[in-house]
Amino acid sequence: MRSIRNNAFFAALVAVSLVCPGAFSAEKQGSSALNLARQLNQAFTEVADQVSPAVVVILVSQKPSRVDLDDEENPLWDLLPAEFRKQLEQQREKQRKDNKDKDKKEESPSRREPIYNGRGSGVVIREEGYILTNRHVVDEAEKILVRLKDDSEYEGEVRGVDAQSDLAVVKIDAKGKKLPTAKLGDSEKVKVGEFAIAIGAPFDLDYSVTFGHVSAKGRSGILNDPTMDQDFIQTDANINPGNSGGPLVNIEGEVIGINTLIRGLRTGIGFSIPINLAHEISDKLITDGKFTRAWLGIRIEALRDDANYRTLVPELSNGVVVKEIVPGGPAASSKLKPSDIITAVDGKPVATPQQLKNAIRSKTIGSPVTLDVHRLDSRLAGKNIKVELKPGAWSDDAIQVASNRHAEPKPESAKSFGLTVQTVTKDLAEQFGVDKSEGVIATEVERGSAAERAGIRAGDIITTVNNQTVSSPAQFREAIKKGDPKRGIIINFTSRNTSKFEVLKESGD
Repeated sequence: MRSIRNNAFFAALVAVSLVCPGAFSAEKQGSSALNLARQLNQAFTEVADQVSPAVVVILVSQKPSRVDLDDEENPLWDLLPAEFRKQLEQQREKQRKDNKDKDKKEESPSRREPIYNGRGSGVVIREEGYILTNRHVVDEAEKILVRLKDDSEYEGEVRGVDAQSDLAVVKIDAKGKKLPTAKLGDSEKVKVGEFAIAIGAPFDLDYSVTFGHVSAKGRSGILNDPTMDQDFIQTDANINPGNSGGPLVNIEGEVIGINTLIRGLRTGIGFSIPINLAHEISDKLITDGKFTRAWLGIRIEALRDDANYRTLVPELSNGVVVKEIVPGGPAASSKLKPSDIITAVDGKPVATPQQLKNAIRSKTIGSPVTLDVHRLDSRLAGKNIKVELKPGAWSDDAIQVASNRHAEPKPESAKSFGLTVQTVTKDLAEQFGVDKSEGVIATEVERGSAAERAGIRAGDIITTVNNQTVSSPAQFREAIKKGDPKRGIIINFTSRNTSKFEVLKESGD
């Protein structure tokens, strides 16, 4: 396939030809510029011809109880533009009326023909009929109809779904026919600025092809849901409702992502799940019907995003800070501590929470992994150590823990710590409903103080200050006195049976 590999050269050539017509003779200008445009035009048509046979349209007959994109409780609802939400509301009302009319005509609900009122796209990844798409396209589907480019139709069944990545695999029986498959690329090699082409069925317009560029890689935090496990490729290729589950491909015709989200119509902001993650998960969905994800049982934050803590470790520029260790989770029985900074997993550097998740996700459950950890001692001097722990399997309990942690306040600076502590006594433990343990108990937290904004509450048990053990108010005061409030004081504490740490820092105002 002929392709355009030097976008910068193309852009420069077109600019020169437009701004400086005299740069070429009339004959050369026509032959050079137009031939270059023809080559680019041919490249796009070849990609469309190559990939489209492997793209499918997925029609879904939804269960009445299904929560769809037009449900205001769905987390994707807020990402939709107002005009599209209005269209969905109108469509929903029409579907309800159609269903009522059909119910009146049919004698038995079991004899009704399915109403295919949901639509999305997908891509064939195995010739025997395995199709990769989004979970939200087929979730809670009553019946699925898959239409191929040659207009042949097959009933589909869900082979498996993975809610955390919003991926699903649908299987069709092609009656021994070998289906055309898409070539999967390597999303790690995708470069910002390269061409990106989306193929799908937006607004009932099957096999629409749009193109643009890769706008960014590694976009995270797009969905306000800590249980979601993916980052995104951002593209300005025009993606609309109905493109969900369809492929984003490069100029070589290789699938680099699965189109999933949009941020407003006509904004040029769309998001695709990187194909490396989609490939990894789909393989397990095909073989096992599910994807079992490994986890460590920790709440984490990028060091670069923790301004207070970053000032205490100027020797580090990247890493992932352990903010909490989940009770009963895999890390709870290890030597990992809150305030540790994880810099690598089995020798592979990690700088963001998503990179850490990516490194852990497919680890064998129960088999040890080695973390490179940077730890501060009581003098706030850093040392590099190895911590070994065995990942566990992500469960519904883990999802609940992650959701609860997400709702807690984030640390902020203030003028004073505003924290009063006492020795832990039996009476105080009973008063605050905690177990009597080593440390000091927070009996009062001033409103608006650094301690409150850091999430420390009355009844929390403080165990160390700047990694120095404290078991009395005197030891607590001495440890604070030895520290530098302007630089930051590390507080390790237990809150609701969860080990945590925060950095308390005076603003200097």
